[in-house]
Amino acid sequence: MTISTVKKDQLKQKYAEERDKRLRADGNEQYLELKGQLSHYLEDPYVEVKAREPKNDHVTVAFIGGGFAGLVTGARLAEQDITDVRILDKGGDFGGTWYWNRYPGAMCDTASFVYMPLLEETGHMPSEKYTHAPEILSHCQRIGHQYHLYDKALFHTQVTHLKWDEGNSRWSIKTNRGDDFTAQFVAIGTGPLHIPKLPGIPGLEDFKGHSFHTSRWDYDYTGGNPDGAPLDNLKDKRVAIIGTGATSVQCVPALAEGCKTLYVCQRTPSSVDVRANKNTDPEWFKEMATEGWQKRWLENFTLNQTGGAVEEDLVQDGWTDLARRVRSKINELPPEDRGNPLKMLAAYEDSDFEKMEEIRNRVDTLVGDEQTAQDLKAWYRQLCKRPCFHDEYLQAFNEASAILLDTEGQGVERITEKGFVVLGKEYEVDCIIYASGFEVGTTLVRRTGFETIGRDGLSLSNYWEEGMKSIHGINVHNFPNAFFVQPTQGANLISNIPHNIVESSQTIAMMIKHAIDNKAKTIEVSKQAEKDWVDLLLTGAGMMLGSLDCTPGYYNNEGQAPSPASKLNVGYPAGAAAYFKYIDEWRNTGDFKGIEFS
Repeated sequence: MTISTVKKDQLKQKYAEERDKRLRADGNEQYLELKGQLSHYLEDPYVEVKAREPKNDHVTVAFIGGGFAGLVTGARLAEQDITDVRILDKGGDFGGTWYWNRYPGAMCDTASFVYMPLLEETGHMPSEKYTHAPEILSHCQRIGHQYHLYDKALFHTQVTHLKWDEGNSRWSIKTNRGDDFTAQFVAIGTGPLHIPKLPGIPGLEDFKGHSFHTSRWDYDYTGGNPDGAPLDNLKDKRVAIIGTGATSVQCVPALAEGCKTLYVCQRTPSSVDVRANKNTDPEWFKEMATEGWQKRWLENFTLNQTGGAVEEDLVQDGWTDLARRVRSKINELPPEDRGNPLKMLAAYEDSDFEKMEEIRNRVDTLVGDEQTAQDLKAWYRQLCKRPCFHDEYLQAFNEASAILLDTEGQGVERITEKGFVVLGKEYEVDCIIYASGFEVGTTLVRRTGFETIGRDGLSLSNYWEEGMKSIHGINVHNFPNAFFVQPTQGANLISNIPHNIVESSQTIAMMIKHAIDNKAKTIEVSKQAEKDWVDLLLTGAGMMLGSLDCTPGYYNNEGQAPSPASKLNVGYPAGAAAYFKYIDEWRNTGDFKGIEFS
């Protein structure tokens, strides 16, 4: 498909019009913090909170967060014979995002062979290319058992105090369960997808029917279970789901099948491309899974996305498809233009226009009602929002029960005692389900629930007031023996967060092992090394996702001008693949350049 210049201009105008409809002056402030009367939306419906005695001891390593970050770091520490590790999590088990997200149809949207960590180490074969949530949660538990991470874990536990004790070179940790213990080293991997948010719709607390957030799915009300049993309690129910992002894309098919009436309230349609999920062939997997196979797949996936020299695409999904298209367009340029940033950007835009036209045309082929199909089309660049891939979502709107309520970019007008209002019309329902996502753009303390206090009483919030400062996104000056497991200021590979986690975890485990072997009490990046790393980051192109010309969302601060501090929310200038190669060489030299062991 080739897009004419006239058509491109029309698309740009359409994209701008659709963006402008959705711009709001309140940005992230439009969402509600779940406290006070709303705190019940945070309750754990899956595992009962068990009474236990508070911990008043000392551990070598405390890790805050029991998702992939905590599990993989714990596993890498165990491989270094460091087993005195305590993982804390506010959920009732390991899993993080996958502990909370048990809604119908939940699955990974990056291929499981690169998404699920430690597959080779645990010997697990994902049952599908895109594995469903129960299997991912089970894999988290498998890691926890194999590496004995359950032994000292504290679940249903929220950290309330984290402070560096200079005199004893250790961290003081207190929790909401009365714990008051210390750790020589602390690592934080709380992730961005665990604090649910609600839209600030007037009257939200007035609704007299049933309601819940998708991350606290109420199977007692809906019937069914996370394994896919029908939602048979909804056959006589009128249900509204508010939100049409990645979560809604996955659970709408089950709701459309189970409900008497399902209203899907849409502010901005998702871009929904082909997923082409399939079962894993055990014979293929046995032949493929030779020694080092997952590392090869991870590197191949990253190289395919970042323009690296690679002969083969092992994963072959929507993420690598876009990258292949961009490379093809660039290769069509005359040799003298391939280093010209403007020509390269034009090639990228051409490939994106073509891809998004295909995605919009796909809606017409799958959705019977012409107006519904038109309303489901995404008018923005593919990476303005998290791309979605699904094989049943669009078809769900052919069910008689499923009614798309497009709000023309304005969202639900208000909630009433009996239902909700869209474009002046009230719809009465028995249940409202909020698929409104998680807090991403709010402050670090609001997302974690605690402040990190380093040397001389310095808070992390104050130290990062003008922007994040670190080396590799892992170590921060003035915060000795503290480590952060997240992608920013490292590879910043957004399409596959676990790859970032795998590399950070290995780096942290090797640093802690080095300190213990050399009887060092503290590990800290020098002020100069931290500055040099941040200066290097600023030589790059900056954030590529979610620019201000995009439709509002969490990729671009809800369409608001970014804060000056956000310019440091970037990754390695040479790209993710180059970063992973760099950090592997950095840690394996054994001298950990820029880090001071005292």
